[in-house]
Amino acid sequence: MLIETETSFEPSLTRSSSADPQDPLLVRRAPVRANSFDEATRTVTAVISTGAAVRRRDQRGTFLESLQIQGFIPATLHGVPVLDSHRQNGGRDVIGIITRAWIENGELLASIRLSAADDVASIVQRIAEGTLRGVSVGYRVGTWRDGTDPATGERTRTATAWTVHEVSFVPVPADPGATVRSAMPDIIENTESLPTPVPAPDPRIANRAAIRGIALRAGLPTDWADAQIDADADVNSARAAAFEAMQARNVGPIRTQQNGPSGDDPAVILSRRADAVAARVMGTAPPDHARAFMGDRLTDHARAILALRGFSMVGMDQDTLLRAAMHTTSDFQNLLTGVGARTLLPAYTAAESQLKKLARKSLLTDFRRASRLRLGEVGPLQKVTEAGEIKHTTRGEAVEGLELDTYASMFSLSRKAIINDDLGAFRDWGEAAGRAAAETEALLLVSLLTAANGAGPVMGDGRTLFHASHGNVGAASALDSTTLLIAALDASRLQMRMQKGTDGKTPINAAPKFLVVSAELETLAEQVLTLLAAPDASSVNPFAGRLTLLVDPRLPEGSWYVFADPAVLPVLEIAYLSSAQGVQVSSREGWDVLGVEFRAVLDFGAGALDWRGANRTPKTPGSPL
Repeated sequence: MLIETETSFEPSLTRSSSADPQDPLLVRRAPVRANSFDEATRTVTAVISTGAAVRRRDQRGTFLESLQIQGFIPATLHGVPVLDSHRQNGGRDVIGIITRAWIENGELLASIRLSAADDVASIVQRIAEGTLRGVSVGYRVGTWRDGTDPATGERTRTATAWTVHEVSFVPVPADPGATVRSAMPDIIENTESLPTPVPAPDPRIANRAAIRGIALRAGLPTDWADAQIDADADVNSARAAAFEAMQARNVGPIRTQQNGPSGDDPAVILSRRADAVAARVMGTAPPDHARAFMGDRLTDHARAILALRGFSMVGMDQDTLLRAAMHTTSDFQNLLTGVGARTLLPAYTAAESQLKKLARKSLLTDFRRASRLRLGEVGPLQKVTEAGEIKHTTRGEAVEGLELDTYASMFSLSRKAIINDDLGAFRDWGEAAGRAAAETEALLLVSLLTAANGAGPVMGDGRTLFHASHGNVGAASALDSTTLLIAALDASRLQMRMQKGTDGKTPINAAPKFLVVSAELETLAEQVLTLLAAPDASSVNPFAGRLTLLVDPRLPEGSWYVFADPAVLPVLEIAYLSSAQGVQVSSREGWDVLGVEFRAVLDFGAGALDWRGANRTPKTPGSPL
């Protein structure tokens, strides 16, 4: 059954006792029509407010005051203390606590759990038998909306933002129609016998009530709350002291978290601890903010994370501690994952193939094959006729494509390694996984250039990337001297300059930027590209300082290419999944092994888009180079 309140526009006024005689508490009360007391759980349901209007008076005169129930957040009532007749003299005046609140049929209701203490047993008994049925609520208003009653023209004030600070059980007044709310500190009841206005209450009263609420929620005795109040502790200090008291007694924790990038923010502390572990793994100097954690072992980090989240570790050995860190919160796994990523990414970046400079980078949203439409050139503008007619021009089109594949590697950091603080295996795997990811990308690019015995992949026109019909294959050469190499470069550059658009007629004037060679041609290529003072004009090296040399040992012996700038005329394209660019590291608690499992995942694809920005010179069969 439901405890409800009667609403009336003729409120009764009573003055309840208070901790400060200068701070009278004006309340509006109502009888209870039904009782919902549950003896097994010591809970009772009450209507906290119906939002009905009540006549008030302030310095401007009388007005109708109402509470706006719509938009009120019932969760703010959780943990609000329930008092005996609004008294705040000590812990014995707290007789219960609100455990749940909700809005039903436009009314604000709450479930109240009453105390089992002996000193409030008589009050609980009166509530149980139905002789104590009045409920009164104390609240403060943050925002008012002023208006006028359309029927009577009377001034109205509606509390649109308000918070409940305490709820009290009170005796039923003589007037059974009085509403159940306590008066605002800046207004008084509509009675001719009282002066206006009422002085503001002492803020110490609210502070004392808040401290007692903290003690009640933490399961601490009233003596603890009295000691905090006697010491003039504020709410923050009392909350910190309650946390320490529970840690000492191994009582369920109060979990608190400070928002913002401060030293007390758990996210900031976790990031700093990850920086410290990463510095230890990689053997680098830590950032200043991480130096305080450099001496911590992995089990120390696990202990700190549990403490940061408010978990008690009394009596835990290292193994139990580690299990708790991996089961009760994801923070420890996130710390290790972050360290793994910081170890893997530098190795991945350092091992990246130079061939990636030849390709245009793109992002794909899924694993379906992506088509690339290549539009042809417009051609020269046509002369406008005397009649002002502008002729239409057509553009050629070509379609190429590529798709993503997923590549992955897995590693396990055993429970034994974590307890022993063995970071060497962690570092070795991170570096190896990073190099493996870079090697995977490089091999895919090399496979495009070396497919079909060096002719490359088949393009949209049915021919290979390097094909005589594409005009991007030079004459075979031994390439065993700078003279021959310069001659081959000259021929390749000429072929690129003479490339036509998709219409087969419009010159595109492609310019080479990269010289790509296999490892054994590196020295010869460097000699060709070195700027030397020539004794006469015929000895001038036309390619000195004009091309960028790229060397890849994965290319077959004697491989030699010229590529245009991919930002101007892309030949190759590499792609990553848009939600996971580059190699990604994730972890989970080990299932097949005792410990933490890590995996490195790479979603990557490569394809050929165009043949006009590249030129290949094949090696003469049987030549040494």
